[in-house]
Amino acid sequence: MRIGQLATRSGVSVRALRYYEEQGLLIAERSPSGQRHYPEEAVEKVLFFQDMYSAGLTSKRIAELMPCFDTGHTDAEQRSMLHAERNRIHERVTQLTAALRRLDSVIAVADTHP
Repeated sequence: MRIGQLATRSGVSVRALRYYEEQGLLIAERSPSGQRHYPEEAVEKVLFFQDMYSAGLTSKRIAELMPCFDTGHTDAEQRSMLHAERNRIHERVTQLTAALRRLDSVIAVADTHP
């Protein structure tokens, strides 16, 4: 698929896709005229990138995760990194959940005292 199709299907901008390519996260084949062509699996990869960026991972860290994503095989260092990132994300979810509960309490009080 071409870059515009991938952008539409994954919900990101063409610019973001070019950035992922620059970071070595996404690889496109080039046609003789220089147009980018991506395999079907690129959609799932881009969605993975978006999730990881939202979770606070850097491009470098995402690049380190890609062998795990691509093959499912990991070494001890990769597994350690995966667990560390999962723990960091879980802690952030816990913090956000606590903040959400507090906001809900404030909203409940505000709604009963307009």
